[in-house]
Amino acid sequence: MSAGTYAPKPGAAPLGRMIGAQTALETRMLLRNGEQLLLTVIIPSLLLVLFSTVDIIDTGRGKSVDFLAPGILALAVMSTAFTGQAIATGFERRYGVLKRLGASPLPRWALMTSKTLAVLVTEVLQVVLLTVIAFALGWSPHGNPFAVLLLLVLGTAAFSGLGLLMAGTLKAEATLAAANLVFLLLLVAGGVIVPMDKFPGGVRSVLDLLPISALSAGLRDVLQDGASMPWGNLAILAVWAVLGLGSAAKFFRWE
Repeated sequence: MSAGTYAPKPGAAPLGRMIGAQTALETRMLLRNGEQLLLTVIIPSLLLVLFSTVDIIDTGRGKSVDFLAPGILALAVMSTAFTGQAIATGFERRYGVLKRLGASPLPRWALMTSKTLAVLVTEVLQVVLLTVIAFALGWSPHGNPFAVLLLLVLGTAAFSGLGLLMAGTLKAEATLAAANLVFLLLLVAGGVIVPMDKFPGGVRSVLDLLPISALSAGLRDVLQDGASMPWGNLAILAVWAVLGLGSAAKFFRWE
C-alpha cells in the first residue's frame, strides 16, 4: 500500500453534488416550517374543498371544482414560489445565513438554483395533492398537458423572481408583512376563486396583466375549456419572469 492512500483530498465537492445537497436541505427546511405548510398545503386544500362543496360564489357554468381547481393550482404556485420563498429568504438574509453561504464554495448562482429547485420539488408535491383532492370532488380536466407544464414553469419563474426581489431589497419584517398582504390581495383579485368577470371592465383590464391572473386564466383555459396553448397568458408570465428574475439579480442584497 503506497503512502498517502488515505490522505485527505482538500477542495470543494463537484458542483452538481453541492447543488443537489443544498436543494435537499432547502426542501427539508421548507417542508418542516409550519407557516410554510399552512401557506403551501393547508390553505389551498381548504379553499378547494370549501368553495367546491359550499355554494358561496357563482363560478358560472359547470361544476364549481372545474373552475376552482386551476385557480387553486395557480395559488399553490404563488404561495410557494413567491410568498413562502420571499419570507424564508428574507429572514435568512437578516440572520446572516445568506452571507455565510455566499462565502462557501457553493457559488451564489448555484445557491439560488438550489432554492428554485426546492420550490419546484414542493410544487410537484402540491400539484399531486391538490389533483387527488380535486378528482375526489369530481374534477374533470382536459387539455394539453404540455401547456399546463409550461404555464406552471413560467409561473414559478415569475413568482420566484418577484419573491427574491422582495426578500433581497426589503427588511425581513417588511417582507413578511408585504408578502402575506400580496398573497391575500391576489387570492381575491387574481381570478383564483372569484371569476374575473365579476370585476368592472377597467379594473379587470389591469388585473388581467397580473401574473396570478395570467396563470389561473391560462390553466383554466386549458384544463376547463380545452385550449391547446394560451399564448397570451404565456407571454404575460414570460414578461413577469424576465422582469422579476432580472431585477432580483441586479438589486438583491446579500446582507
